This record gives sequence, C-alpha cells and structure tokens, in this order.
Amino acid sequence: MKQPPDTRPESRPARQQTRLDADGLSALARRIKAWGLELGFQQLGICDTDLQAHERCLDAWLRDGFHGEMEYMARHGTRRSRPAELVPGTLRVISARMDYLRSEARPAAELMHEDEQALVSRYALGRDYHKVLRKRLQSLATRVEQAIGPFGYRVFVDSAPVLEKALAEKAGLGWIGKHSNLLNRQAGSWFFLGEIYTDLPLPVDEPAENHCGDCRRCIDACPTRAIVGPYRVDARRCISYLTIELRGAIPEELRPLMGNRIYGCDDCQLVCPWNRFAQPSPEEDFLPRHGLDDVALVELFQWSEDEFLERTAGSAIRRTGYAGWLRNIAVALGNVDLEQAADPAAVMRALERRRAHSSELVREHVEWALARLGGHPDGF
Repeated sequence: MKQPPDTRPESRPARQQTRLDADGLSALARRIKAWGLELGFQQLGICDTDLQAHERCLDAWLRDGFHGEMEYMARHGTRRSRPAELVPGTLRVISARMDYLRSEARPAAELMHEDEQALVSRYALGRDYHKVLRKRLQSLATRVEQAIGPFGYRVFVDSAPVLEKALAEKAGLGWIGKHSNLLNRQAGSWFFLGEIYTDLPLPVDEPAENHCGDCRRCIDACPTRAIVGPYRVDARRCISYLTIELRGAIPEELRPLMGNRIYGCDDCQLVCPWNRFAQPSPEEDFLPRHGLDDVALVELFQWSEDEFLERTAGSAIRRTGYAGWLRNIAVALGNVDLEQAADPAAVMRALERRRAHSSELVREHVEWALARLGGHPDGF
C-alpha cells in the first residue's frame, strides 16, 4: 500500500490512524463521497474485492483471443481480477466517475457524415484524463489521511491491471452494457473512471442493476461488427483498438469500414438510448484543444512530427504515436468520396506528399488510400 511521504520534523511524533467502529466507517464513507463531489467527480461508490464472475468472463475473452496484440491484458494473470494480489492488504475499492462530454464540442453525429473532416473520439479532445483524475483522486486520499491519519491506499486511473468497469458496476456506479462500456441511468456512458484501492473496511454500496433489456442498438451500429454478441467485443475488429492499440498495419478489409474515425470510435455510445440523459461536463480540462472537434483531415495530415508532439502534449492522443497518427489519417483520406468532396485535388495531393514518408507503415497505408481513390493529383 502506498504511504504518503513523511515530511514532518523528526521531533514530531507520527500521527496514528484513528480507529473507527462501524458507525465511524459509515460516516467516513459518506464524507469520502461528499469530498469527491467537491473535487469534481459526479459520483463515487465503494465495493469489496470479489470479482469471480468477471474473472471468468475475462478468462473466456482472453481464450478467444479477442485482446489481439494487447498482451498486457493477459500478462498480469489474476492480479487484474483480484485486487488484493495487485495491492496486498486491499479490502475495498473506492470507484469514482467523472463526466467528460463538453457541450462546446461539435457533435460527433454530424462529423460522421462529413468524410473530409476528422472524427476523434470525444474522450480524447481535451487534456489527458489520466492526469486529471489521478490528481483529484490523490487529493481525495489526502483528505482522508488528514481526517483519520495515515492509511494504506493506491490510486489508479487506467494505469495498471484493474477491472475498472467491473469494480464500478459492483460499487453501484452503473452496469456494463452490451457494448462493454459502463452505463448509468442518469449519466449515460460519457464518463471516465478511477479507483482508490484501500485497506479501510468501509461499508460497501449495492451493485447496479442491468437495464439494457432487449436493446441491441450498439451491436447493430458498430461499423466493423466488433460487438460479436451481447457483452462480447472482439477488440481485433474494434476501431478504438485499430487506431490506438494496434501498432502495425490495419487489416485491409476493415479500412473501408472505418470512415473518417482517426482516433477511437463512439458509435456504440452515440446510439445508446441511455445517453439522452447525459449531462454536459463542467470540467474545463476536457474542453477541445487545437480545434480537434472539427478539423479537416488534410490539415491534420500536414502536421510535422514536431507539430504532432507539441499539439498532443498532455493529450491521450499521444499514445498512438506519430506514425500511427498518419496511418489512421491516411485510411480516413482513402475513405473520402471524391465525387462529393469540396476539394478532391487537395485530398490527393496530401496523400501524394506522404508517399515517400520514412515510415514503411505510413507508406503502405498511403498507397492503399491512393489506390482506393483511383487517381493522381494531376488528374484533378
């Protein structure tokens, strides 16, 4: 368990943790949730560490090879589904939700029909959520320490083998939908999750109930048919995996299905009926940066590596790397309907300029795009 550094003078005795009875632990749990709201979270819940049912689902998913090249999903074994193996002494998990959808961002549903514009997953438009949530969770843990003295804890934000959606479901923050995202009746699915593993035996919340019913809109809407069945997603076909996690070439048969999606995919969320209840996020860190909520593919394809690094500093987009970024945009340019394009020659010229790129990965996808468009800039 992480212990905050001891910065007190040697002559000052270390503070002892306050011993709490059942009533004291219940009161502390209520205070933790109130402090979380003050720190910008929209909801917090608490659960124990028994994830046996989710462990079985994870094992089946891995056996089917649905994780693709994400070897880290299997590397840590049962530490992912057994919190006390990852952080010895863990008794409870505090799960927190922070909404991220900003009303200022141009609606993704509009961009889907404008194939010369780039479509970036809404979660990646602003500041890197890892940093935002981690800082707030650390502040929450510090408040707990100030109230009761040192205690064992560790903060996680999508940064370690943690079944965050399973924990959030058990903590009452929502239920895992058929698309594998967490859903909340009051907030839909446009939110991030973070956790504090702790040795405090706090009272737990009631798990959320599933409210998907017979709905299958997410399954039917998936562009690449990655949702192979209710609650079963083959990541190898998922656009989020293809544009972010996959380091090599995108399978050719999937490229035409990706449209103008260059980083992630929100289609399953856009059609989900529960998202009509989602509220705009007040968090300024999630405001769109560099106009990425409405920018032309040709413009992004012209970024140099230095420009990419500068404009994705503090952004989750940095994860894909510069070559991956160009690869994704090349595919999107190859999906432009030139007959409907405002400037078809600009599309072709942009691809032609990258034809001799130093990365074989980029060159291969550029050649595919040019062949798909069936032309040469001199022809326009």
